[in-house]
Amino acid sequence: MSLSDPRRASPEPRPVRNRIAALRHRKGVSRRQLADALSVHYQTIGYLERELASPSLFHALQIAKYFDVPIADVFYMSEPADTGAAQLAE
Repeated sequence: MSLSDPRRASPEPRPVRNRIAALRHRKGVSRRQLADALSVHYQTIGYLERELASPSLFHALQIAKYFDVPIADVFYMSEPADTGAAQLAE
């Protein structure tokens, strides 16, 4: 099978997680204040914090800049259920 073969099983999706709420609380800003700074609706911040939506790259970069942290300190990939780490340790 080639990489473009539609029969090829795709890997299990790994949701993007975030630390927006923790960063927002640490800075002492409300969802509305963050939303205003990013020019988005305040409900968007709630959706992002609850991981019901993923930000565009543009907004992810804006959020990291707002909190003055690297983007990896805001967003990260969750580990798949079985990483095979136990097999590697043997």
